[in-house]
Amino acid sequence: MRLKLANRANKSLCVTLSAPIKGLNRRDNISDMEPEYAVTMDNYLPMDTKVCLRKGYVRHAQISGITSTLATYSGTSGEQLLAVSDHKVWNVSSGLNAYKVLESGITNDVFCTAQYKNYLYFVNGTDTPKVYTYGAQETMTNWSFSATGLDATHIVNVGVSKQRLWFVEKNSLKVWYPQTAGNISGTLNSFDFSQVCRYGGHLVAVETWTQDGGQGIDDLTVFITSEGEVLVYSGSDVNDADDWKLRGSYKISRPIGWRCLLQYQGDLVVITEDGYLPLSKALPLNKANLAQVAFSDAIRGLVLSRTQSYASYSGWQGMIYSRGGFALFNVPVANNFEQHVINLNTGAWCRFTGIRSYCWGQFDKRLYFGSDKGVYLFDEGYSDDGSAISGVVEQAYNNLGTENLKRIQLLNPRTKSISPYNLVIYVNVDMDEQNIDYEESIGSIGQTLWGIAQWAGGDTIVGTYWGNSGKSALRSQWIANSATGYKIGIVFKTKTAGNAIEWYETAVRFETGNGVL
Repeated sequence: MRLKLANRANKSLCVTLSAPIKGLNRRDNISDMEPEYAVTMDNYLPMDTKVCLRKGYVRHAQISGITSTLATYSGTSGEQLLAVSDHKVWNVSSGLNAYKVLESGITNDVFCTAQYKNYLYFVNGTDTPKVYTYGAQETMTNWSFSATGLDATHIVNVGVSKQRLWFVEKNSLKVWYPQTAGNISGTLNSFDFSQVCRYGGHLVAVETWTQDGGQGIDDLTVFITSEGEVLVYSGSDVNDADDWKLRGSYKISRPIGWRCLLQYQGDLVVITEDGYLPLSKALPLNKANLAQVAFSDAIRGLVLSRTQSYASYSGWQGMIYSRGGFALFNVPVANNFEQHVINLNTGAWCRFTGIRSYCWGQFDKRLYFGSDKGVYLFDEGYSDDGSAISGVVEQAYNNLGTENLKRIQLLNPRTKSISPYNLVIYVNVDMDEQNIDYEESIGSIGQTLWGIAQWAGGDTIVGTYWGNSGKSALRSQWIANSATGYKIGIVFKTKTAGNAIEWYETAVRFETGNGVL
């Protein structure tokens, strides 16, 4: 009798995975992460329905030295952008070479600033505080306050609350304020927290905590010490004991730097050794519970690795960028910088790299940063001052709906772009990370495209040449892939100048095994 052979061939399956719109995750176990997270997300911003390559930057003002401070003056005559570098204060509002020096002989270029009425105050704990105003005349002069027992060069931070300026004295628990509310000159009184603080240290910052997003009589004044003690006061008249009252004293993690506070929608976000913490959630809880409420909870591992090594470095700063829909935290890393970025609508995180930013500021609703080569306008164009932007996303591992062994055959990323580019896409399996590097591709900015001439030597081009298919259509093409495992993580890499890339989803075609594959 003749035997009939059974066809035991595996059938190919297809699963479509959304791009990792939940953003970077450095909190959860790598094997248990939700598939819409990413274990690496550099220079790609998670949006509501897609992941987008960040935009680039262009040079705005070419001034000498390291720009360590950017400050914006807002007055009835418009806005002015001021920069501090090379021991000078510059007005760089007009751009590339149309800048002018307002003040010379500065000792320390790292200032804290605050505007009250039509006056912008600069303090740094080394120089006499400066005051800038712009109107019929543009002036920058020494401040006009005085006080018995105060060395003006020791004023290191400044805030505004309850119609008063508050000046922090360096290496002390003293804060100084005008004797009369509303004054911009005259006599200062002091308030000493040494009898109130339980943990010692020195005063770091003072700010208004509006709670409801507006200005009103229910606003609180918050003082933060170097040991993470938060003192919250109610009342308007600090000279009246019946009005000025301590509402509470709380302990959070130690703040980092003098620019440790960020106001957002009535809340105060504090840059601390444990992460970026909103006071509204942190204060009622013990320190042990802070990981559950941190603004940066999803990237806790990344933040902790940076604060443990670089908390003493200069450059820590937070910035809300409403035009871009994200908040940005500048982080010094050895001799460079990175930015931790959160989508304000979804709470998804990513990281920006390749931006050498010593400080950030906003001017005319645009975002700027100070570098060692001048001042740059960010979120402009599709290259980093002419250089390619490198984007890397490693998506969380996924079992594709089955616990069986799988052989990955094909990948189909669905993207949009304004010009062709080279894409490297592959899968890592079972947490065994491989690093397939990528070559640089140039968009339509007048340089050579791949396939026309070789770039940077005669190496074989790595990656698939990925053409654009119009602004309204998704680019879809199957790419061969060979990998075997139980869980896969998609790796998506680009290196391009002159291009906007949007990644929506990826289809994965694979076979499953019933035993030995």
